Amino acid sequence: MELLGLIYWVLILLLTLVVGCFLLYCGYIHYQHMKYDHIPGPPRDSFFFGHSSRIMELIRKDQLVYDLFLEWVEKYGPVVRINALHEVEILTVSPDSVKEILMSPKYKKDWYYDRLFTIFGVRFMGKGLITNRDHEQWYMQRRLMDPAFSRTYLKGLMGTFNEKAEELMEKLEEKADGKCHVGMHGMICKVTLDVISKVAFGMELNSLEDDQTPFPQAIAFVLKAMAEMRDPFIMYSWKMRGFVKKAQESAIFLRNTGRELIERRKKAIQNGEEIPDDILTQILKAADLEGGCDTEGLLDNFVTFFIAGQETTANQLAFTLMELIRHPDILEKVQSEVDEVIGAKRDLEYDDLGKLQYLSQVLKESLRLYPPGPGTTRAIEEEITIEGVKIPPKVSLMFNTYVMGRMAKFFPDPLVFNPDRFHPDAPKPYYSYFPFALGPRTCIGQVFAQMEAKVVMAKLMQRFEFELVEGQSFAIMDSGTLRPMDGVICRLRPRTNSGKAKKVD
Repeated sequence: MELLGLIYWVLILLLTLVVGCFLLYCGYIHYQHMKYDHIPGPPRDSFFFGHSSRIMELIRKDQLVYDLFLEWVEKYGPVVRINALHEVEILTVSPDSVKEILMSPKYKKDWYYDRLFTIFGVRFMGKGLITNRDHEQWYMQRRLMDPAFSRTYLKGLMGTFNEKAEELMEKLEEKADGKCHVGMHGMICKVTLDVISKVAFGMELNSLEDDQTPFPQAIAFVLKAMAEMRDPFIMYSWKMRGFVKKAQESAIFLRNTGRELIERRKKAIQNGEEIPDDILTQILKAADLEGGCDTEGLLDNFVTFFIAGQETTANQLAFTLMELIRHPDILEKVQSEVDEVIGAKRDLEYDDLGKLQYLSQVLKESLRLYPPGPGTTRAIEEEITIEGVKIPPKVSLMFNTYVMGRMAKFFPDPLVFNPDRFHPDAPKPYYSYFPFALGPRTCIGQVFAQMEAKVVMAKLMQRFEFELVEGQSFAIMDSGTLRPMDGVICRLRPRTNSGKAKKVD
């Protein structure tokens, strides 16, 4: 009886502790509401979950959350409060706040980037250039890598850009019979993966020939996992345990591949062997001058470059091609410019890229409507005021170039694809356009990506006529980055002077 009594009182104590913790948590949520509810925003769906239920429902239905955010800023103003449990995030579309906060090293990335340190518990991007929140550590990494992304160095990559883009053209020529359905997004993903693997790390993946080899498959799977990780309960789902395990194995495989590659390169440098003059060599040499670099840190950036350097450029190119085919008049102008600048030659030169001015405008307009990386966040440690709204400290500010790029306030007729917005004589967007972020944390690979995009797109325009297969939705999928949901399925024909692109609405 004494034992039963002891168990009874232990259970009562545990129940009291649970109820007490629950009530304390409820009190904390209520405190957060009181602290931030003066900030405009939609009514919460529930006391506990705030707006997260609605957001997760959109994600599960493959609908774009940022369209909902656009509705909210149009309705509630330039500063909008978003609640999820005890967390509060503030979305702002104020250009002045974009300028003040993104352009300053004072404001650090927030806790959101810690999610990418691991993928289901396995180290993934770690503390790479995208995810490192410590400014001093990040600055040291950035300084080491800057020489590998200088314009002088990138000019030397034109040979690889041309070589890999030409391999894509050869594959497409095999399918250019006007009947075969070609998923252009998938094909472009292969070539961007082949480019980043060779120019960054001296790897010949040849995924255009065979994308079923382990490395491309691991890249594809971790990209899927990044999208699924937005569901906080996936780790505890019985149905998803196989998916989680495969994602963990893929992350381990990527890092092990990188470790072997880095160790081989280090030994080759120490032995004075001939080595490729790629980005990895540049980074290792610079790191050696600085007294060495942590291998895990190098692996963090090995993974980061593959994820950021492949998927985003492929998405931009696919969206650009989609819009060009839907707008034959714009496509014709691009092809005319390509004919004038490049003619029939197969290898583009660095100086050619600067002459493709209208193509540059098209690529920028594509990034306005379809930025692969739609936004960024910053941690606010002290009280600030945005558009007359006081923002208490210890909160995350969200900046979203997708939302701002689709607001008539900043871009008249925002849903119209109009490359003339970026004509050299047109007024520059005032801190409402930042597809590569802004300020000290701007994307290090911006120039690299746009050089590659120009080479691939110019060759596509030079060689083919495109027709979109009927029945596509032209919807946007958020898979960690924004990508065309239907894959831009096309029929191709070899280009003739009289060829016209068929408009598909």
